[in-house]
Amino acid sequence: MDLIIAVLGLVALIVGGISCQGVYAPPTVRIIHSGHACNVEEERHTERVYTIREGETLELTCLVTGHPRPQIRWTKTAGSVSDRFQDSSVFNDTLHIAKIQRTQGGRYYCKAENGLGSPAIKSIRVDVYYLDNPVITVHQSIGEAKEQFYYERTVFLRCVANSNPPVRYSWHRGREVLTQGSDKGVEIYEPFFTQGETKILKLKNLRPQDYANYSCIASVRNVCGIPDRSVIFGLTNKTASPSIKLLVEDPIVVNPGQTVSLVCITTGGEPPPILTWVSSNDSLPQRSVVKGGTLTLPAITSDEAGVYSCVASNNVGNPAKKSTTIVVRALKKGRFWITPDPYHNDDNIQIGREVKISCQVEATPPEELTFSWLKNGRALRSSERMVITQTDPDISPGTTNLDIIDLKFTDFGTYTCVAALKGGGIPEISIDVNISSTTVPPSLTVPRGKSPLVAREGSTVELECLVSGKPKPIHPVGRGADKEAPMLMAAMQMESYDGVLRIVNVSREMTGIIRCQTSQYNGFNVKPREAVVELIVQYPPTVEPVHMEVRQGLGRPVVMTCRVLRAHPSRVLRFEWLLSNRLLHAGAFDPHKDETEYTIRSLNREGWGEYTCNVINEAGAGKCTFQVTGKAYPPEFYYDTYSPLWQYRPRVYGFKLQWTQMNPGAVDRIVAYRLGIRQVGLQRWWEQEIPVGDSIGKGELMTHNLTELIKPESYEVRLTPITRFGEGDSTVRIITYSAPINPHLREFHCSFEEEPICMFTQDKNDDFDWTRHSAATRDTKYTPNTGPSADHTGSKQGFYMYIETSRPRKEGDQARLVSPFFNIAPKNPYGITNPPAYCFGFFYHMYGKHIGKLNAFLKQKGQMTLETPVWSLSGNQGDRWKQAKVSIHPTSSFQVVLEGIRGPGIEGDIAIDDITLEEGECRDPPPNISANALSTSSHIWLLCTTLVLTLLEGQR
Repeated sequence: MDLIIAVLGLVALIVGGISCQGVYAPPTVRIIHSGHACNVEEERHTERVYTIREGETLELTCLVTGHPRPQIRWTKTAGSVSDRFQDSSVFNDTLHIAKIQRTQGGRYYCKAENGLGSPAIKSIRVDVYYLDNPVITVHQSIGEAKEQFYYERTVFLRCVANSNPPVRYSWHRGREVLTQGSDKGVEIYEPFFTQGETKILKLKNLRPQDYANYSCIASVRNVCGIPDRSVIFGLTNKTASPSIKLLVEDPIVVNPGQTVSLVCITTGGEPPPILTWVSSNDSLPQRSVVKGGTLTLPAITSDEAGVYSCVASNNVGNPAKKSTTIVVRALKKGRFWITPDPYHNDDNIQIGREVKISCQVEATPPEELTFSWLKNGRALRSSERMVITQTDPDISPGTTNLDIIDLKFTDFGTYTCVAALKGGGIPEISIDVNISSTTVPPSLTVPRGKSPLVAREGSTVELECLVSGKPKPIHPVGRGADKEAPMLMAAMQMESYDGVLRIVNVSREMTGIIRCQTSQYNGFNVKPREAVVELIVQYPPTVEPVHMEVRQGLGRPVVMTCRVLRAHPSRVLRFEWLLSNRLLHAGAFDPHKDETEYTIRSLNREGWGEYTCNVINEAGAGKCTFQVTGKAYPPEFYYDTYSPLWQYRPRVYGFKLQWTQMNPGAVDRIVAYRLGIRQVGLQRWWEQEIPVGDSIGKGELMTHNLTELIKPESYEVRLTPITRFGEGDSTVRIITYSAPINPHLREFHCSFEEEPICMFTQDKNDDFDWTRHSAATRDTKYTPNTGPSADHTGSKQGFYMYIETSRPRKEGDQARLVSPFFNIAPKNPYGITNPPAYCFGFFYHMYGKHIGKLNAFLKQKGQMTLETPVWSLSGNQGDRWKQAKVSIHPTSSFQVVLEGIRGPGIEGDIAIDDITLEEGECRDPPPNISANALSTSSHIWLLCTTLVLTLLEGQR
């Protein structure tokens, strides 16, 4: 007897060990839809395709399991254009897109991860269907031969419509349907290079009857309920492509601020053309006004100059286009430079040598630019000693030169270059250049003590170059080619008139060589003078961690480490550790180490708080912060609780709240939980404490039943762990009431008499659907020699479900009918150790020489694919209804699935009727079934029973 007890204990231990492995689990994911889908199907057995009409609502839900609760992320790739949720992701279990557009089609991914195992990823391809209004364009060809002995005129009508899926076109002339071959003068074809995109109607050698109204009908065969669209074009003997005329000059030259009106008129075209204006600047100016064929540009600016085109279109031939250019007169960017005698290697101006003064201005239009020169305010004309030249006006920017040959003392003075536009209206630009004995080339130097320049990060620095010379040039200042320095300022260049560059909030990346140069304009046309300034930016140590939370229980050691990553100067002088501004430890930093450490051998209550480590160099201090606390980690709500909601009074429901504790051993023992609950939308919280007796293990599932919840309200639940430290981190979840939809097993019976078919659904992943039918409403063209003539009770008015195996069905196609979920109550939160039995029964009719197969499956919660059927039958069973019964033993909530498989021909209709599900084993299963009813759990219990009986026999 002791041996029996030991064996039974061993069996219980094995079963208990299997059941109590904890609830932490990696994520699983499944995508379901609840939006306005036209169809969801499997494509090549590897891809789920969700078809939806443009403008409808896309709603995809990511159903996840796993503990801790997985984080969900929706992303999108593929699709036309780069539409990726506006470059973001959706972190929610439901993806909702209202009024979906065609550009939002593509593949959507749902990714779930909770830190356990690999992330779970599922995807679905969304195909957006649409059909735009078709457009007819007309093209003509005229051929002449044999010196006008005959004249041929052929017209092509082309119909185009954007669509998904591909569109089908049909042509009508009046009420007559046109097809290829129906009229010798008509040819209908699709161009090879645009196959499927358009259909062309060719009218050869126009006849009187060809002048008519032609309609093109575009159709996508009513998929997604998209109706056909049509367009009509009236072809007459006056039909002609558009022609237009611009009543303006080209180009149009105006001054800034003027109002410009462009007038475009049609001179031909039938139907009457539509006029539009376009600009070379991508879009018309915001202040522009278009009225008919007139474009008005009020108070025009230089930015609005460009090419403006009038386009006329009437879908006949090619659009007509006429353009004009608007030129807005302007003068800008006046510059000068002085060039010493190029024949002598000397940058100075000297008596007896040549000097050239150059003046440059940007002008619009360039051909109107004129220059004049003044000396000391008096007009200067070109002579043998004062040679004035000007560049070709077609070369922009315009430049004028004044060459002074054999410079004399009397030539010293102020020379003025005056730029103007012919006709006036634009202010002149004057540039003064002084030529004297004091006019000398520039030189650049860096003041003493200004290089190298040392600054602290974040401060303001001034880099300075001293310039001498006359005229005083502008200083472009920028980074030099310092290969070892960061390139943040490599492309930066700034101009300074006083040689000082002021940098606000200097950063460490700016360390390096800064070059100062004289400019190539507004000064001497000589090799630029250059000086360099070395900038050294010091910054305090960069350390890690910047902030770190340390959770620990009383009496345990705590070690905190602050590490130096980089600093300038790199030599760290000292460190100091503080607790709430109270100095704990300080000292010199070890030059051979890059970190400092502080240890608490035994944590006490006074040791809780914020610890700061300051690491200090000449530029300042870097700070590591450690928050030492005994606060408990948050609980982790368990969302995979089996059947958590129940009802025990008409207006009240209950909810089984389950959770685990994150890292329970990290801090002191949790002594209780504070539970807060409030109705969604209200402010008041109701709180109570849930005591905890023993220490909580990692992954241990805890349960608390919430009662007296009012239907159909939702509630917000807050759970907070409590230790000797006090309250820890809270976790919040929402509890939502949902009315039960599962029928009670004892009274479940379905005869398919009502349209909802007892909440059975069609599997979305099969090849075709079951059909609800009755003999009284059956089509007279039904396939003979197969299928029932009445329901199982003999009534022609009664309904049943059947599979129609006529075309386009093919051999092996599957249709699956799925029941609603049936719940069974587990005796403990870890599952069911003694699975109950249910009797699943139904009537079937399998008559016809091409009968395929009928299968019944048991599908349990979390099961992704169908396994071995619990019942299966194939072949012709005669023209009569028969009953099938099979015992099933589910271990969790479950569904039953009936699968009909099409045989080799059309005489293979299979029907089912009167489905029942009862508690207990089947008492008298019919003799004509092939059943595989024993589940895995049943085999385990049979094995255990056999083992016990064997041991009993051995005792005898």
